[in-house]
Amino acid sequence: MPIYEYACKSCTNRFEKLQGIKSMNDAPPCPLCGSDSDRQLSVVSYLIADFIGETPTATTPSQGGGCCGGACGC
Repeated sequence: MPIYEYACKSCTNRFEKLQGIKSMNDAPPCPLCGSDSDRQLSVVSYLIADFIGETPTATTPSQGGGCCGGACGC
């Protein structure tokens, strides 16, 4: 079940709620003041390496040019 972020229209409290996809547009009332809320755009912040369970490593920038940025000369 996804977690959605909401912001209160009255007191600007930001809160999260576990909610089914079918009811994602049914904004819950603010848990602090009970006023209406709006769903916010969530920003995902993680490294792909964290997601797949690997340790991030430094990479050497590709050499050369071309349309793909590699040395293939495509």
